[in-house]
Amino acid sequence: MIFHIDMDAFFASVEQLDNPELRGLPVIIGKGTRGVVSAASYEARWFGVHSAMPVMQARKLCPHGIFLSGRMHRYAEISRQVMALFEEIAPVVEPASIDEAYLDVAGLGRLYGPPLEIAVMIQQRVREEIDLSCAIGGAPVKFLAKIASDMKKPGGITIIEEHDVSEVLRTLPIGKIPGVGGRTATTLARLGIVHAGDMARQSDAFWERHLGKWGLELAKKARGEDRSRVNPSRERKSVSAEHTLSRDTADRDVLCTHLLTQAERVGHGLRRRGFAGRTVTLKLKFADFTNLTRSETVSHPLCATDTIYSTAKSLFDKIELSRPVRLIGVGVSNFNGPAQQLTLLPDERQSRHDRLVQLDHAVDAIQEKYGRDIMGRARAKNRSDSE
Repeated sequence: MIFHIDMDAFFASVEQLDNPELRGLPVIIGKGTRGVVSAASYEARWFGVHSAMPVMQARKLCPHGIFLSGRMHRYAEISRQVMALFEEIAPVVEPASIDEAYLDVAGLGRLYGPPLEIAVMIQQRVREEIDLSCAIGGAPVKFLAKIASDMKKPGGITIIEEHDVSEVLRTLPIGKIPGVGGRTATTLARLGIVHAGDMARQSDAFWERHLGKWGLELAKKARGEDRSRVNPSRERKSVSAEHTLSRDTADRDVLCTHLLTQAERVGHGLRRRGFAGRTVTLKLKFADFTNLTRSETVSHPLCATDTIYSTAKSLFDKIELSRPVRLIGVGVSNFNGPAQQLTLLPDERQSRHDRLVQLDHAVDAIQEKYGRDIMGRARAKNRSDSE
């Protein structure tokens, strides 16, 4: 039995946790005229507001909503508490995102009872120890566990036993199977496939002929055959941050200020996870929605904010801005990849980088204790284009 646990309206719920006056009110995480909604409380969802919706549209649907800019450092802090609680209960936990995780609960029956009792116990502990709610889905296969957790949100429990799998799949809409997007669903509809059960009835030869090897993988899932296991050691490939500007601009000073803010976020994320990478990537999205990326790989792994910023700015300085920019971001990757030799005093650069990391760790400790806004680089804190 595998559990998928999904925290209910996580970002909005954390805001309501920290400010009880917001409980029962439509809380929406997302501000500005160009941003998108990153989370909405269930009170806001009643008006049709949902994540990834433009903030302007959300304001039309829910004009009395409480719009907040969000506090990622706080959400990450609560997420660590949630994951630590899961790890106390189950021996194998796989964080799937900041607000969801898979748990392998095989063998826990002797300690806690059958799956339903385990799920109830987890919900009670999350409520009592963190004061948040979650939905839990359980199934013998991983992707069905995730589907089950969505069946009774918020705060519900759905357990799909082994003998129920075939019946659940028989009427499961084909679009619920992971990997079936709009285009694939359209192709399957032309073949008369509406439910997973329809797909399961066809032979492997049929699916290989129409969809190739990908068709064979989908058919296996439609029959409930999923070899995926809970993997606690999924390797993170990169850490990145980006920002959609409230106004398109080609002003390099404004863009560099935002670039510094993103470098601070990325540096903090790397240091908190104990990561360092060799490749810095700059991302720009222009007013016409075209994207441009530039990367540079250095010899020594880096995680210092100033070094990330200076490398990204060097890439940015080489780009001719022929049109306004809508979005700017930076990322660090290649945590264990091959290096390219720097040509200018690599040892001296490494020494300076190490000193910067020590300074950053001191700043991180203060911000973790007193909040991200307590201190920061002057240029980032006094940016003219508000976040």
